[in-house]
Amino acid sequence: MQQNSCLSFPPRSLRLLRVSFFCVLLSFCAGQHDLISSLQPIVARVGDDIMLPCHLEPVMDVAAKTLEWTRPDLNNILVHVWRSGQEFVKAKHPSYTGRTSLFTDELKHGNMSLKLSEVKLSDKGTYKCFIPELRTQSIVEVVVASDAAAPLVISFSGVDESSNGVVLQCESKGWYPEPEVLWLDGEGNVLSAGPTETVRGPDDLYTVSSRVTVDKRHGNRFTCRVQQNIINQTRETHIHVSDNFFKVQSISFGITVGLVVSLAVCIMLILLLVLWKKKNKKKEKEREWEQLMTDKTVQREEFDGRKKPKQVERKETELQQLHEEKQEKEKNLQTLKNKLEDKNKELETAKAQLDQLWFWSSSKGTCRRKIMEIETEVETLNNQVETMETELQTKIKEIDRKQAEVQQLQNVIKKI
Repeated sequence: MQQNSCLSFPPRSLRLLRVSFFCVLLSFCAGQHDLISSLQPIVARVGDDIMLPCHLEPVMDVAAKTLEWTRPDLNNILVHVWRSGQEFVKAKHPSYTGRTSLFTDELKHGNMSLKLSEVKLSDKGTYKCFIPELRTQSIVEVVVASDAAAPLVISFSGVDESSNGVVLQCESKGWYPEPEVLWLDGEGNVLSAGPTETVRGPDDLYTVSSRVTVDKRHGNRFTCRVQQNIINQTRETHIHVSDNFFKVQSISFGITVGLVVSLAVCIMLILLLVLWKKKNKKKEKEREWEQLMTDKTVQREEFDGRKKPKQVERKETELQQLHEEKQEKEKNLQTLKNKLEDKNKELETAKAQLDQLWFWSSSKGTCRRKIMEIETEVETLNNQVETMETELQTKIKEIDRKQAEVQQLQNVIKKI
């Protein structure tokens, strides 16, 4: 039977078709590149220098390509940009200026890992390495830990009335990320404690505090442990509670209540005593005031018809002298002003004569000299007038002050 020619190929054509398909598939696969980074978070401490890994597979020279490191968690701000064979500094976010770099010798091997120097707490977050031309990217997570954690402090916080147990409190500051707090007994067993109180400060560091109630069953030695598993950082401190302290605590509550009641009674008695003294003092003040008003009435009646005290007479005499000096200065000032007015008239007359003698050169010279002399005298008089006016203002102020003194003294005398 003859086969259908539409469903059969010559052997040679079939081999060529297979080779072509394999080449296309190989070319397509060879064009796919992936950026490989760390699957685990990069853990760093404040001040460290770290490397964010990122390399291209299959290996390709990326030195001539555009490479970008960004922060997807911060609106994709640019951390580092490589363009046209060099770093594009202007595009970088200011917070990363001078702190990022690529390993330029490794770019030809497809390695675009980023070095981040002097790590800060604000550097924590998500970083993306990206090659726009290849449309491939990879994500790296950075965790920043603080070395500023303060030593742990254990203190006695009170007594548990229901169990007569002792309440211990443990506190530590300066942690990042947020740590875990554990209480252990002397044998290393974890104790059941209340919820950990956590406060995050303006510097992004955490302060943690935890309380636990212990009694004699738990032993005498207790440990507070604060640990941060991500950075493998642990701190702990110990406290020893004596047997006598547990015994005293069982009866301390009743004693404390008694002391509080006694103290409250004492405070009430003291307050009553203070109020009684204030009331008596107020009555004494009222009696003294009545006596003082009576004495003033008698003194005022005796003062009527008497001569003015010498102090008032002296002040009034000084005031009269100041008025006379003021009048004298006003008179001198007026004289100067009249003289100045005359000189100004003389000056105007001399200027008019100068205008009329425009054709007599010798007469003009004499007139000019006369005008200059008059102008000098006018300037001198103006200065004298200004000086006299200043002195007059000073004298007026002195008179006002003296009048105020006299008035004040008279008011005092009226009150007597």
